[in-house]
Order: sequence, then structure tokens, then C-alpha cells
Amino acid sequence: MADVVIAIDFGGTNIRAAAVDRTGRILQRERVPTYAHEGPDAVISRIAECAKRVMCGSERFIGVASPGPLDPYNGVVLGLPNLPGWTNVHLRDRVASATGLSCAINNDANLAALGEHRYGAGRGHNHLVYFTWSTGIGGGVIINNQLLLGAHGFAAELGLISVNVDGAIDHTSLPGSLEGYAAGPGIARLAQAMVTDGRAARILTLAQGDAGRITAREVGIAANEGDLDALTILDRAAWIMGHGCINALHTFDPSIIIIGGSVSIMGDVLLDRVRRVVRERALPPYRATPIEVAALGDDCGILGAAALAWEMNDSDGDPGSGALVHALIRH
Repeated sequence: MADVVIAIDFGGTNIRAAAVDRTGRILQRERVPTYAHEGPDAVISRIAECAKRVMCGSERFIGVASPGPLDPYNGVVLGLPNLPGWTNVHLRDRVASATGLSCAINNDANLAALGEHRYGAGRGHNHLVYFTWSTGIGGGVIINNQLLLGAHGFAAELGLISVNVDGAIDHTSLPGSLEGYAAGPGIARLAQAMVTDGRAARILTLAQGDAGRITAREVGIAANEGDLDALTILDRAAWIMGHGCINALHTFDPSIIIIGGSVSIMGDVLLDRVRRVVRERALPPYRATPIEVAALGDDCGILGAAALAWEMNDSDGDPGSGALVHALIRH
């Protein structure tokens, strides 16, 4: 059995690598720019080089948290809208070949859920739902201590839950989706509409007088200052997100919901409103389910990828364990 595994978390801006022990302690880490415009070959080479910088020579397994959509069973990235050329890229096999390590990949939101389950706010919970609430909304679901993947590996696209069946196509997500209304751009649109109506003066000031520069960040700052317009915007976003949580509760019956991502940084000023919606509108058995902020911060992807790698390690040593990765591992 290995003492350390290698974890990779990459996106359009940065590639991050870490050597991680079984307790989730990061022993060494590296970060390099992705330079996504150079295409998959250059990025995969950079992933391998970044991984090698944190390797000590005894590692056997590497887990990779990648943007999606992807097929985790075959290790194929199907397409990345923000990374040119990433269509049907066999990322698992290419990383394994370049590093000499057995590799598994999965969606970054799924692995954030796995990381929180093993090392963060979800420790001790056999069943959990994780939302990442940021520029988009993603998710991951743990059932009986196993990551839910689904028939094609696409399970738990929680941001695509429909919250308005009559929703117009006025955003980049699916019509009527949770993501389209409650993610950061949806919050910003509500603020911009208020500015058009002559309101949200404090938010506009924080955006240096330019309504086009308003993001969820300015709304959050104003809300924490007690600005009533900002709190009204968060009430609306929380109302929608609360119903997303209710859908997840009624579908998966988790013992905890964990919310991460940049929007969640607003903390209780936002999440207390989400909790109130759940208490008021979920079926009674679900109303007391805790809704907590993620504990791992920016390391959620790295530690989720490490948890995936540790499952490979355990599966290799004992065929009866590590069922999550039986179909994901490449020897």
C-alpha cells in the first residue's frame, strides 16, 4: 500500500497538484497556469510535469478533478466549453501514460463532494448532497458512502434542476434551471435590474458606478453591510436555492447538505435564508437536515481527487473495497 497519492485539480486558469496522505494532509503542492489556449496536448503535458514535481517516487495512484462534462468510466473528457479543443480527450489514459501512475478522473464537483465527505464538513455522514454555488451550480451526491455516478457517469448535475418550467432562455444554462436563476450571474442580473429601476445605489458604488461590472461579490459585500436592496436580492436567490435544496432532500434523503463555492463565502447572511426556505417548505421529516458551508475551501477539488486516488489504492489491495473505482481504474 502507498503512503502518499497524487492529486490534480485543473481548470481554465490553473493546474494544481499535491501529494496527499491518507488523512488528507497535503504534504507538498504545486500550481502552474493552465494556458488553456495552447490546447489539450500542452495542458496534459503541463499536468504531468506538475504532478512529477510533487512525487517522491513511492506513489502508485493519481486522481484528477476535471471540469465536465466527462465520462468517468472510460476516462474521457467529452467537451469543455471554456477550454478549446477538449472534445473526446482520453485524459485518464494520457495522464497515466505520462506519469506512470494508475489514474482515475471525475467531474470536479463530484470530487468536491467526495473530498468533503472524507475530509471536510461531511465526515461522519453516510449520505450527503454537495452543491457548489458559484458562477455556475454543480453538485455531487454520496449514497451509502459511495459517490453516485449514474448509468453514464453524469449523475448529480444539480444545477440543472428545473425551478421554473416556463423559464426563458435568457442565460447560458438550461431554461428554467436552478443555475440560471441562482448562480452568480443570476444574482448579478437581479442587481443590474434594480439599478435600471433607480435602486441598489450601494451595489452600484461598489461596482465603481458601472452596472455592467456588478457581480455577486458586490451584492454580498452590500448585504453584509446591511444594505436592504442587496438583502432583497439575496432573499430571491435564497428562495430559489432553497427550493433546489428541497428537491435534493426529497430525492436523495441526505443527512446533510453542504454548500461550497464562491457564493457560499457570503456565509450565514445567505445560507440562513436558504435554511429558512427549507424549514418552511420541505416535508416535515426533511426540515431539520443541516445545511452547512463546505470546510475545505479551495482545496476541495485537490482533496476530492486524493480521495479518489486512495480508493484506487484500497481497491488494488482488497478487491472487496473501493467499489467506486472498479470501473475507473487503469492499471
